[in-house]
Amino acid sequence: MFTLKRKPSALPSPDKALPGRASLIPTASSHYVSGAALKGPYSEGAMKALFGLGCFWGAERKFWQIPGVYVTAVGYAGGFTPNPTYEEVCTGMTGHNEAVLVVYDPAKVSYAELLKTFFEAHDPTQGMRQGNDVGTQYRSGIYYFTDEQHRAAEAAKASYEKALKARGLGPITTEILPAPEFYFAEDYHQQYLAKNPHGYCGLGGTGVTCQIGTGVEADA
Repeated sequence: MFTLKRKPSALPSPDKALPGRASLIPTASSHYVSGAALKGPYSEGAMKALFGLGCFWGAERKFWQIPGVYVTAVGYAGGFTPNPTYEEVCTGMTGHNEAVLVVYDPAKVSYAELLKTFFEAHDPTQGMRQGNDVGTQYRSGIYYFTDEQHRAAEAAKASYEKALKARGLGPITTEILPAPEFYFAEDYHQQYLAKNPHGYCGLGGTGVTCQIGTGVEADA
C-alpha cells in the first residue's frame, strides 16, 4: 500500500480530478470471512458506518473482528471521480479516501464502540498520511449516515483530542462529513489480510485509550 512515487498533499479540485467511468468496477459478491453478501441485502435492523483510517487492508480487519459486525467492505469515498480504480485513487487525483464500510447490529455493538476502535487503531493527528503511507487517500475520516452518528463522532473526537493533548500529541485532523458515495474496491482488496495473513499493514495507533464506548462521554 505504499509507493515511491510522490503524491499530491492536497485534494484536487473537482475540475482537475480524473474523469472515471459510468460503470461500476467488478468486486467480490460475498465476504471472504463470513460468507455474507458483500453488497446486501443485509439483516433487518442492520446499520452502516463508514471510516477512513489509512491503508484499508489493515483497517478492515480491525472491524470484521468485532462481535456484532455483519459485513465489512473496502472501497473509495469522499472524492470526485465516479467509479475509480485503485490505480486511479493512488495517483491522488480522484480525491478519494481508502474507506471501510461497516454493517453492524446496533443491539450487539454500539456506534460508540466502533468509534473507539476507529480512534485507537490509527493516529488521527497525521493529516494526509498514516505512518509510512503518504497521500490524501490515507487521511483520517468519519462519514456519518445519521444525525446521531454525527453527534457521537463529534463527541468522540472532542474527548479523544483531550486525551491526546494530555500525552503531548497534536490536534486531531479527522474529517467528519456526511457519508458520501461509497465505491466498492476491486475483489482482491476485499478482506485482503484474511486472504494474505502476512500481508502489509501500516496501521499503528497512538497507544492512548479512547474512553468513548466505555460509558464516558465528552464534555458538553
